[in-house]
Amino acid sequence: MNLEDLYRLLRSGHVQAQGIVDTLREPLLVIDQAGCVVTGNRAFFEKFRVDRDDTIGHSLFELGTGQWDIPELRRLLSEVVPKSVAVIGYEVTDEFAPLGRRTMLVSARRLIHPDNTSTNMLVTFEDVTDQIRKEAEKDILLAETRHRMKNLLAVVRALATQTEVEGRSAEEYRDAFLGRFEAVLRAEDLSLANTAETDLGTLVGQALEQAGAERCRVEPGPPVALKTEQVLPISMILHELVINASKYGALSTPGGIVHLTWSVASEAGRNELCLDWREENGPPVIAPERAGFGTRLIEFSAERSLGGAAELTFKPAGLRVRVTAPLD
Repeated sequence: MNLEDLYRLLRSGHVQAQGIVDTLREPLLVIDQAGCVVTGNRAFFEKFRVDRDDTIGHSLFELGTGQWDIPELRRLLSEVVPKSVAVIGYEVTDEFAPLGRRTMLVSARRLIHPDNTSTNMLVTFEDVTDQIRKEAEKDILLAETRHRMKNLLAVVRALATQTEVEGRSAEEYRDAFLGRFEAVLRAEDLSLANTAETDLGTLVGQALEQAGAERCRVEPGPPVALKTEQVLPISMILHELVINASKYGALSTPGGIVHLTWSVASEAGRNELCLDWREENGPPVIAPERAGFGTRLIEFSAERSLGGAAELTFKPAGLRVRVTAPLD
C-alpha cells in the first residue's frame, strides 16, 4: 500500500464517519478540551441555522450571542476529559436567534478512542421547549380541575345541607335537591365545553329548556360573553326562578307568562349586566314572611358570586326579579 492508497483509505473512513454523524437527528458537536469546535453534524447547523464555516474552529462559548458562555457549564465541560465524567441534561434557557426563546439540555461525554488518548468531547443539544410548555399546561389543567372539583363539592354540600327539610317528605326533598344538583352539572358541562367564555343567550336557553318552561317569553338582549366563574351562579339563579314560577308563580297556572330579558349598561368605563325577570297572569303574589333557601340562593349568587345585587319585588300582579352584575 502506497501513500496515495493510505490517504484514500483515511479519507473514505473520515467521510463514512461524518456520514454516520450527519445521519443522527440530534444536534451534536465535537469539541476539544479547550472548548473549540472540531466538527458538527448537519442537525446542529440546521437546528441553529448557522454555517459550518462560522462554527468549526470557533469556541463553543463564542457561538451565537454567547448563549453557552456560562461559568457553570464551562466548569462542567472542563472536567469531562481529565476526570472522565459526563454532563447530563444541563439546562440552558436563552434567546436563540432566529429561533426565539428556547430551552436546551446540554449533555457531554468524552469521545471514545481505541488507544484511550482522545481529548475531545461529544456534546449533544436537546430542545425541550415544547415539552416543558406541554408539561406546564398539563400542570395548570390539573390544578384547574382540582380547583373545580373542590368548588363543585362545596356547592353540592351546601345544596344538600341548605335545601329545606321542614314540612317536606323525603321525596320532595330529593326532587328539590336533585333539581338544583342537575342545574349545577349543566352549568359545569357548559363551562367545560366553552373553556374561555359562554354566551348568556345559550345559558338562558339551556336553563329554560331543561326546566320545560315553554311559556317563558325571552326577549334577547345584546350578546354577553360570560366568564367561567359567572356561569354557575347565573345558572342557579335561573333555575331557582323557573322552579319557583312552576310551583307557585306564573308558570303554575295555564295563562301565566314569564318575560325575561337582559341589557348591558356602560358607566364610568364599567360594563354592567342587568337581567330582568317579570311574571304575569299567575296567582296573586304574597310576600313571604321569611326568605326561603331559593331566595337566599339567588341573593347569595348575585352578591357573593357575581359581585352584583338581586332585587326581588313581590307585587300582587307577579314576581319581579332584577339581577345586576359587573361584566369586567
